[in-house]
Amino acid sequence: MRKALIILLSFSFLSTALAGTRGAYTRPGPMMKIPFSRVSRSPNLFTAGFGTEIHNFSYLNMTKGVYFYSELGNNFLAGFSSVQGADTTDLETIGTVPFTAPVEFGFHMQYKIYSYGDISITTGIQDIIFQNAGDDSGLQLDPEQLSVFGVISSDKEIGSYRMSTYMGFGSGGLATIDTVASDTVSGTRTGVFAGFLLNTPYFAKWGGLDLVGEFDGTGINVGLRIPLTSDYRLSLGFTHIEKLPDWESAYWAGHPGLTIGLEMSVPRAGEKMISATGPAMVGDQIILPGTDPYESLSGQVDSTLAMADAAVMTLRDSMSLVQNEMRNLMVRLSAMEQRSLHLEDSLKSMKLSSNVIERNMNEAMRHLSRSLRYFYAGDYRTALQEVELALELNPNLALAYARRGSIYYKLGDVQRATINWNLALRMDPEYEDVRNILKALHENRLKSTSIIDE
Repeated sequence: MRKALIILLSFSFLSTALAGTRGAYTRPGPMMKIPFSRVSRSPNLFTAGFGTEIHNFSYLNMTKGVYFYSELGNNFLAGFSSVQGADTTDLETIGTVPFTAPVEFGFHMQYKIYSYGDISITTGIQDIIFQNAGDDSGLQLDPEQLSVFGVISSDKEIGSYRMSTYMGFGSGGLATIDTVASDTVSGTRTGVFAGFLLNTPYFAKWGGLDLVGEFDGTGINVGLRIPLTSDYRLSLGFTHIEKLPDWESAYWAGHPGLTIGLEMSVPRAGEKMISATGPAMVGDQIILPGTDPYESLSGQVDSTLAMADAAVMTLRDSMSLVQNEMRNLMVRLSAMEQRSLHLEDSLKSMKLSSNVIERNMNEAMRHLSRSLRYFYAGDYRTALQEVELALELNPNLALAYARRGSIYYKLGDVQRATINWNLALRMDPEYEDVRNILKALHENRLKSTSIIDE
C-alpha cells in the first residue's frame, strides 16, 4: 500500500512538469538515451529526476524533462517521463516567432527474461508517447516514437572498477533517423545501439563516479554521473558529439546538445519480520501472537484478579530465572565433560606414544645385540646393517653410534669411525669408553683390541 501511494503521488507530480522524451537522462536507467539491463535487483525503491539538453545559447533552445521509474519485482521495471521539446523553427525565425513546443508524456516498461552469471537479457517497450500540441485536440498517441527493444548486458569487475556494457536493437525512437528532418522518414525504422557504463572508485562511499558512453542509433553520447550523496547524482554530458560543429544551427532531430540532470534515489526500507506462531519480546513485555502490544487493561478489572495475575507473572519470571540458571549449569557441566574427555584422550595418546617408544627401544636393542654377534664373527657389513636398523627405530642411541664407529674402524674407515664416536659422545657426554678411544686415537696409540665391542 505504501509503495502504491508513493507511485501515485509521484505520477501526480510528474504529470504537471514539462520535459522531452528525446532528451538525455529522461528515460529509466543510468544511461543517457539507450535502454539498460542488470543482473541483480535494484537496491532502490524508486528513482526520479530531471534532465535538460541545451542545443543553443545565443537563443536559449533546450529540451527539458522529468522522469520516474521503479522496479516492481525482481525482473519488471516501469517508468514515466514528461517532456517538452526544443524550438524546431527555422534558423532565420528562431527566437523571433512565438513557439510553444508540444508536451509529451511517455511510459516505459521492460522485463528481464534471462540472466546467468554476469549476463542478462531484457526486452521492453519505451516511448509510449502521448503528445499535447497545445490545441483542443487533447493528447494524441505518437506511434513513430514507440520503441520495442531488446538489450544484452554484461557486468565485469576490473580491479576496483566495474564495467557494464549494453548492446541491443530497437525500433521507433531507437532507430537511425534523418539528421535534417525526421518527417522525411517513412515506414518502420529499426536500428542497433550500444553503450558502456564504467563505475570508478572515486567517491566510493556514495556509490562511485560513473563514466557513460553510448551510440543511440543516431549518434555518440558521452556523459559523467557524479554522486553528490548516496541518494543524489548530478549528470553531465554531451549528445551527438560528432555534430558539435553544427552547434549554432537551428534544432533538428539529432542536434548536438549539452546535458545536465539531477537524479534522486530512494533506497528500499528493510522489512521487520515478526513471528506469527510464537511470542515476541517488546522491551520487557511478552507479546503473544494476535494480540495488541499497546492494549491497556480495563480500569474495571477486579483488583483481586489483578493481584493474582501479578503473582502469576512473578512466579513465571522466577521460573524463567531458575530455568536460565539450570541451563547455564548444564552448559558448564557439558563443558567440563568435554574437558574431561579431552584429558582422557590426551592421556591415552601419551600412553600410546610411550608404548610405541618402549617397543621401538626394545626392537632397537635386539638389532644392536645381533650386530654385536656379527661383529665378533667378523661379518662387519651385516653388523653395520643391524646398527642402521637400530638407529631407524631410535636415532638417539649413543651405543648405536659407538658400535657403528667401531665397525667403520674395523673396515679401515677411520674418518667415519671418528665421526660416529663423536656423535656417540654428543649423545652421552658421560660415555667414558668413547672418550678414551678418541683420546687414544688422537695420541696414536689406539689398538684394535681396545675397540668398543660391548
